Parts: sequence; C-alpha cells; structure tokens
Amino acid sequence: MPDGTRPPALPPKVELVQQPLGILQTLRKARENLIEIIPEIATKQPIITGKTGIIRWHMVMDPEANRRILKEKLDIYPKSDVTKNILRPAIGDSMFVAEGAHWRWQRRAAAPVFSHRNIAALAPIMSASAQAVCDRLENCGGQADVFDEMVRATFEVISDVTFSGTGSMDSSGVHRAIDAYIDQTARVSLFDVLGVPTWVPRLSRVFGPNSLGNMKSIADESINARRASGPKPVPDLLDLLLEGSDPETGRQMNSAELRDNLLTFIVAGHETTALTLGWALYLCAFDPEVQEKLRAEAQSVLQGRIATGEDAARMPYCTQVIKETLRLYPPAAFLSRTAQADDTLCGRDIRRKDTVMLPVYALHRNELLWDEPDAFRPDRFGPDASHDRFSWLPFGDGPRVCIGSHFAMVEATIILSTLISRFRFERIEGRDPKPVLVLTLRPEGGVPLRISPAPQG
Repeated sequence: MPDGTRPPALPPKVELVQQPLGILQTLRKARENLIEIIPEIATKQPIITGKTGIIRWHMVMDPEANRRILKEKLDIYPKSDVTKNILRPAIGDSMFVAEGAHWRWQRRAAAPVFSHRNIAALAPIMSASAQAVCDRLENCGGQADVFDEMVRATFEVISDVTFSGTGSMDSSGVHRAIDAYIDQTARVSLFDVLGVPTWVPRLSRVFGPNSLGNMKSIADESINARRASGPKPVPDLLDLLLEGSDPETGRQMNSAELRDNLLTFIVAGHETTALTLGWALYLCAFDPEVQEKLRAEAQSVLQGRIATGEDAARMPYCTQVIKETLRLYPPAAFLSRTAQADDTLCGRDIRRKDTVMLPVYALHRNELLWDEPDAFRPDRFGPDASHDRFSWLPFGDGPRVCIGSHFAMVEATIILSTLISRFRFERIEGRDPKPVLVLTLRPEGGVPLRISPAPQG
C-alpha cells in the first residue's frame, strides 16, 4: 500500500516547549538538548521572535526567508559568534568557520576535491566498508547497536579516503575525543545565553581538555609525510587538497589550513553520515513496509553483491528513504546566524546584532510546509513530489551548502542498500532512541535493533 494511503507512522520526536523559556531554563535545556528550547509554535508559524537576557532573537521557518539568509544576503548573516567560538578550537579557521574572502578562496580551492569524478574513484572504499559491516553483523548474535556500527563503518570510509588507510587513527578513540569535546567545550554557556560579548572568555572552553589534540598531531604528521612521499596511485582527499589551489589567485592551503579542513571532514564527515544511517535503519525497523519496499529495490539491483558507486543512482527509493530520514532527524538540526545589518524577514524587523536561528528540526516538521510532518513517509520525496528547496536543509543551502553532500549521499546509499538487502532489522520494545541535540542530533542510548538474515527473493 503506498505511503500516502495508510495511517501515518509516527516515530519518536522531541516534545517541544509550549512557550519561550527564561534565562536559566534556556541554559539548562540548551546544555541538555538544544531542540528543547524551540517553542512548539515554531512548527506552526513562519517566524517567531523573542528576547533572552539582552539577546533579541528570531527563529525562522520560512523558505523565502531562508533563501535570503543562506543565499541572497549571505554577508549580512554569517555564522553566529557563539557557533564560531564553539567550533574554532577544534577545526581552526577552516572553511566551515571562516567568513568572507578567507572562506571564499578555501571553498574554491576545495570544490574540485568533491567532484563527482573524484567521489566515484573513492566509492570502492565505501563498498569495502559496507562489506566489513555485513561481516560484523553476521556474527553479532542477533542484536547490535547499529549506530555504533555505523560510526565504525563511516569512520573506516573517512579514514581511508583521507589518509589511505594508514591505520594511524582508531574510530573508538576519535569518537571518544568528539564526545569529550562536546561535553566540555561545545555546550552553550550562561554567558552565551545572556549575550555577554564573545571576547569575554567562557571558562569551560578555556580550561576544557584538549581532547582533539592527538587528532591534530596525527593530521600534521600525515600531511608532512605525504609531502615527503608524494601522492598515492589513486589520489585520496589529502592528495587532492595538497594539489588543490584557488583558481582565481593560485593560492594553496598551508599545513595548518590543510589540517583544519581535514579535521573538519573527518569529524563532520563520518559523524553526520553515521547518524543518518543509524536513524535510517531505525526508521526501517519502525516501519516494516518501507523496509520491505527498500529491500525489494536493493535486491533487484544488487543481486546479492555489495553496492557500488554506479548502483547508487539506480536505487531512487533508497535515496527517498535517506532524504526522509534527513528531514525527520537532520544531523545539523539547529543553525545560528548573527545579523550584521538591519534587515526584514517575513515582514519582521531584524536589527543589527540580533540572533537569527534556523531551527532545521522545526522547519522540517512545520505544518505550513509538510503534510503530516511528524510521519515517516519516504514517498514525499518521490519523482512526482515537490517542495521548496529551502524547506529542506539537512546540508544547508546557498553558497555555503555542505561541500560533502554528494559524498555523504553516495556513501549512505551504498551502505544502507547493502545492509537492507542482506538483513532484516526489527525494533526492540521499550528501547526506541530519543533525539538529543548538543552539536549534532544523536540517538540517546544508541539504536539497538534485532538483526536477522533477510529473505532472498
């Protein structure tokens, strides 16, 4: 039965607050689960405005306003100072954090790295990771935390495509470092909530542990070793970045810029795709009809083998499942900007230094934009469906759209289709994950599922 003609499948969601919170409540919620500071009315309106401490803020859930923020008036709406202060200790002034001319030249230099041709050349690494996770699940004893498995699988990919499998980093160590960084450094502070100027130090960020220091050292060593040894026979991301230059100026990244951008790709690239796959497998377990439809497509295309990069374009329903997963559980579920000039959004006056938030989680569940917004319905991304591109922002949009979005979609398609073609995933009663956002939207408690061989037909 088509998705649109049966009762909606309503997976777990965050219960949003009924009205904007005070300072202390905002601080507590923001440190525990940032989504919980979003008022429920944000899922029913195009914009809401409020004030916390001395901060005047606006939450925007309107596609036209999003287009203005992310594309038409990019210089008026740079990333918020709070966002930069949280991320800069980890990834320096990489293209994810940089603004203006410094961002533009880095983006131009790195863009060819993520061309479709280069990603196609790296796709066999994704297929090898899919095979490895299949081997592990065949011996998991009938149950596994698939989020943990996806973290391992996507780290294997990013490690190999970045450093050609030198084995110098281990996935569990990297994830522990990321967790420690989030716990000590990436949480919102009281000064952030009160609007205290960002030049006033946040003690947790000054005295927090340098949990990513080891990763920085390893990246520096790898860059120096590659400069000495020369490129690999099949260039990896490091080779491509070393060779890359700004086509307008000829400028190339120095070692520090290379390191910071590599760390951005490693930390963001594997975590966000692992989250997408973990949530997608949960949703397939939650809705067996979707899982069966996806399995039929995958088995028809793959015929028992591991998916390849060429297969990704031949499985449109798999793409629909991934896009619907990204709508319900976007890894980057909350974006923040600081207005640099007076402006107008949705008829609302925006003043210089106002905080402009794009709560992607609320945007993706807004009743004005989506029919049955809390339901899991992959067919809403089918060939006959349509939606405003700025109503679906898992990768952002405009000039700063995620540079690795195609890489992520190909990787997710290869791994998800392979797993669904070979295994059946079932929920464990009472162990549904809760979406919790600090820096990314993670499943609290992981994603434990029952796993058994899929019928082959």
